Amino acid sequence: MAGSSGEMGNLLKQAQQMQREFDRVQAELLEETVSATSGGGAVSVEVNGDGQVLSVELSPELTGLGAEAAEALETLIQTAVSEGIARSKELRAERLGRITGGLDLPGLS
Repeated sequence: MAGSSGEMGNLLKQAQQMQREFDRVQAELLEETVSATSGGGAVSVEVNGDGQVLSVELSPELTGLGAEAAEALETLIQTAVSEGIARSKELRAERLGRITGGLDLPGLS
């Protein structure tokens, strides 16, 4: 039985190490970005590794608007998409929270 307490200590250390690594990678992902385009470059977006929309750009040819109106439209799109993503994350956390009984498990929230 004495060996089992040592095994438990090792498991705890491994879990703590995994949590630190998870936190580190999560922080790195906030700093990294990816870009995507559609319509032959008519629409482009930049998103960070946490799924936050950092920017939306529409080509002037696509909007047919002046620069100021196009910028306002880009902001409206970015805000709507960001809000949609935030709500989907809340829904996911709520539903998974029912399964985990409120335990904060990495990667589920």
